[in-house]
Amino acid sequence: MNTHILDAPGELFLGSDVATALAQGPRRFRTAAKAVRFAMEHAAPVSLRGAMLKIGGQTLGPSQIRRLHASLQA
Repeated sequence: MNTHILDAPGELFLGSDVATALAQGPRRFRTAAKAVRFAMEHAAPVSLRGAMLKIGGQTLGPSQIRRLHASLQA
């Protein structure tokens, strides 16, 4: 996965499912890396089920967020 996108601003949607995540609206982060860290290190695990991270024109799901977090740890 291309990690260069982590420097771009990101919008993180969290919820027990996608509908809930969209209804609650996004949390905005200056960088997608900060959004990924927040999702994996501070958000409730159940809220990752419907998680989405929007970076520019891309939308990433829960498994992609986990992979990005793993790449940040490497």
